Amino acid sequence: MNTLTRRYRFQIFFLALFLAFTCLRGNAATWLPFGPDGGDARTVVADPLDASHLYLGALNGWIYESHDRGHDWKRLALVGGLNDLVLDSIVIDKSNPRHILVGAWVLGSTYGGLYDSKDGGVTWSSDNDMKGQSIRSLAASSSDPRTVIAGTLLGVYRSTDSGIHWKLISPEGSKELHEVESIAIDPVDPQIIYAGTWHLPWKTTDGGAHWKNIKEGIIDDSDVFSIIVDPKQPTTVYASACSGIYKSQDQGLKFQKIQGIPSTARRTRVLMQDPQHLNIVFAGTTEGLFRSSDSGKSWLRTTGPEVIVNDVYVDPSDADRVLLATDKGGVLASNDGGMSFLPSNSGFSSRQIVAYVQDDEHPATIYVGVVNDKEWGGVFVSNNGGLTWSQLSAGLNGSDVFSLGQASDGTIIAGTAHGLYRLQGQLWNRVDDVSLQAASAVSTRRTGARHAGRAVAVTPRRSHADPFGGSVNAIARSGDTLYAATTDGLLQSVTAGQNWQLTPGLGRQSWRFVAAARSMTAVADLNSLSLSIDNGRKWKTISLPSVVTQLAAVAVDGAGGLWVGGREGVFFSEDEGATWHTMSRFSIHDVSNLFYDAREQRILITANNKNTIVYAVHLPDRKVQYWNAGWSLRLARPVGDHLVGATLFDGIVVQPRMVASKEVSSNTEASTTPETSTKPAIIARP
Repeated sequence: MNTLTRRYRFQIFFLALFLAFTCLRGNAATWLPFGPDGGDARTVVADPLDASHLYLGALNGWIYESHDRGHDWKRLALVGGLNDLVLDSIVIDKSNPRHILVGAWVLGSTYGGLYDSKDGGVTWSSDNDMKGQSIRSLAASSSDPRTVIAGTLLGVYRSTDSGIHWKLISPEGSKELHEVESIAIDPVDPQIIYAGTWHLPWKTTDGGAHWKNIKEGIIDDSDVFSIIVDPKQPTTVYASACSGIYKSQDQGLKFQKIQGIPSTARRTRVLMQDPQHLNIVFAGTTEGLFRSSDSGKSWLRTTGPEVIVNDVYVDPSDADRVLLATDKGGVLASNDGGMSFLPSNSGFSSRQIVAYVQDDEHPATIYVGVVNDKEWGGVFVSNNGGLTWSQLSAGLNGSDVFSLGQASDGTIIAGTAHGLYRLQGQLWNRVDDVSLQAASAVSTRRTGARHAGRAVAVTPRRSHADPFGGSVNAIARSGDTLYAATTDGLLQSVTAGQNWQLTPGLGRQSWRFVAAARSMTAVADLNSLSLSIDNGRKWKTISLPSVVTQLAAVAVDGAGGLWVGGREGVFFSEDEGATWHTMSRFSIHDVSNLFYDAREQRILITANNKNTIVYAVHLPDRKVQYWNAGWSLRLARPVGDHLVGATLFDGIVVQPRMVASKEVSSNTEASTTPETSTKPAIIARP
């Protein structure tokens, strides 16, 4: 039996014990987050009385804080308890820095809200006046901090009592002044307000009683992403739009387009002046950061074009310290005034992990696959059971990694949105030898060739291989045979993934799931299931349980059992799908993953939505154990004597080393299980 080293076991125990008292003050999670670091960061702001104390808003509803100028971050709270809130706007009350306002919106929706904290961001309440509003911008007046302006999809709102009450100050139902993406307030006169919409900028000089479209010099129908007013010379106004960057010297009466930003980078999401050197202006674009040292006359790109900048923060006490909140790359930090940047994401994780594999020989080594992070994502590896991570993506070319597997010789295989890859040292190599013609028979020949000291089955290399760039949705292994469920059929390899061909008897149907144990292999899409009990030689179509509308997970358990999961729950068959059974009164729905843990002879079950319970069905006696992870999980896997889980949007969480929970039942049909809110009886070891 593979076990973790003593050093690793002590490391995770003491780290988990320490973190249990130091993080997640605003969350009741019991499993502890450990990365991989990075992801989508949206905005960075500083405590007005302490420049070393920063707050970070993320794409997934989390707010983070740092007490060392952004070197290290820790989770503070999940605002509103929702993981789909985009936190683009944070305003800290200058008279009371423990009072914080956050404006939020939801991707692809008109929903959002304004959230208020009075304890430094630990707990949050929703503002009734702005309930449900999609808030795209939020700003406080520097001359009157009690005045706060919000830009929403409906228009411009103002509060004159630090965000307690709000009133619409743009014309109600206006067909022009709505969808307000950016807000700026004159530094001297809080009655002067600028509003950038999805179709040109607007201005009021009397607190919203009258508004004027200030579009002279700006290309028609320009989305205005950012507006800033020079704090020393309020006549100078900068605006950024999808058509470029503009500057006005007369409070917005007339704008002139600034040259020097490439047309491909004109989507400037944010503008920022260095508060100590106002001639230095930063433009955060969808193709990197640009820096001007002459008030916008000339520009220099100081990051790579792959960097998408959402916010720029310049330390008011140290102009050399510049932070960027970016898509995919998290926080980037500069200590030379924005001329060069390095990641600064320790403690910040906003990753969507959908693939996982553990090294057979070294159980503390695990690999995870990430989606939607392009060059910043791919594959991450941990050599200590998930406590620390390093990116291992060279050669993947920014592809999303949908699946991971390991060949019998130890080679790690990645299934991506564009084909298969094998890990060779620190480099992923694309597998080009993929035939989409089914072999006439699974006739392989054994050779004396060995991979990493193990004999494997080798198939003669085909003289011709069709190009393959399909999505690889799942990978499984039975003995020396690897299976890959792809959009072009079920592929198989007996050469440690060096070459692949279609599995005979199934054709080129698109498959989403594959699971294998011993001689049994199951492959499925959302609405159909096929099974082989003879190592893939023959296949038969299996009728799904009648109540299942769509499959979400499939597993085989090594003892002849077949398992499926969906919105309706978990179902299992002991007679190759002829009949199906449920765990009666087993309260789990919207199943996200099923996994056969061969060492412990159990099926691990996780579910979506607000479910935070991980279930384990012990196969010999059908007894059920459960743990409250405190997180909604895509999947759970064993590492040594504890579990790790992949969250929906927050990376990996690790279960502190625990004594097993109480059992739910000793019967095949469980008599009772806890609802999501139930606290299971789990006792931490001393």
